[in-house]
Amino acid sequence: MKSTSAFLLLALLVSGCSGAQSVLNAEGHAAIELRTLILGTILVCAAVWLVVTMALVSALVRRSDRDGGAVSERKAAAAVSGAVGATVLVITGLTIASFYTTRALSEAPTPELTIDVTAQQWWWQFNYVDQNSARAFVVANELHIPVGKAVRLRLKSSDVIHSFWVPSLAGKQDLIPGRENSLTLQAERPGIYRGQCAEFCGLQHSHMALFVIAEAQADYERWAERQRGAGAEPTEPEMVAGKALFMARQCAACHTIRGTRAAGATGPDLTHIGSRRTIAAGLLENTRGSLAAWIADPQTLKPGNNMPLVPLTSDELRQLAAYMENLQ
Repeated sequence: MKSTSAFLLLALLVSGCSGAQSVLNAEGHAAIELRTLILGTILVCAAVWLVVTMALVSALVRRSDRDGGAVSERKAAAAVSGAVGATVLVITGLTIASFYTTRALSEAPTPELTIDVTAQQWWWQFNYVDQNSARAFVVANELHIPVGKAVRLRLKSSDVIHSFWVPSLAGKQDLIPGRENSLTLQAERPGIYRGQCAEFCGLQHSHMALFVIAEAQADYERWAERQRGAGAEPTEPEMVAGKALFMARQCAACHTIRGTRAAGATGPDLTHIGSRRTIAAGLLENTRGSLAAWIADPQTLKPGNNMPLVPLTSDELRQLAAYMENLQ
């Protein structure tokens, strides 16, 4: 019974070592280096534990066999010297491994794309900068990058300390108010990689997720070209009414929809919100129903966020949600 319980507990613990947000599911240059260091350290520590346990058991057995006989001081001194030497050797080896891993992380390839990342309570803004300002664009909570290309992230915070962490692609890097840090991402395989703020930043810290979508260069270029465009014009009466409502209420004062007079900068850019997988930084799947729920009562779904409660009738709520969904 005890062995079964121990096995189930171990299986439960190990199940947390895989999935969409795991350092062991490494698919990026930096993440692979870190995974190698972590696994190497675990193996060395396991070997040390095994040797120490065997030595302890051996000492207990021998002491019992000798029925209290004295152990020679020379053998004891040799054992202590050997243990000290082995400890120095292990610590030195791990220090050297850590040094070379850190150096490998700093030798990231030359970036081919630069993105400004701004963290705020509790969402992410990604600004795809370009020398030609007409080609720059802004998105929220969903970062697209081309596979096999190094991408430099310039990290900033507009309020408190946050930490950018996508375990499958790289290590953590803090975002500190008044200071710019940088991090290089490179995905070796296409995929959707979940990330998370890794520094406690307030009440909704656990609801500050992001997704990195790594895709082929051609797919990335098509996505970027769509993002540079203006928001889609509504095609149905319900959506038309939703757009008019958006411009007339407080929404346009806080959010931007390119191609319209909505140019607020307090909340996320909503120009293509309908194309995102989730809303509210990974809190809800992006559906018309979720959009309506979020607009109806954002403080119940994510208490403490900056979006106010806007009184709306049920018809107005449906119209706004339809317009948001249409912004592909």
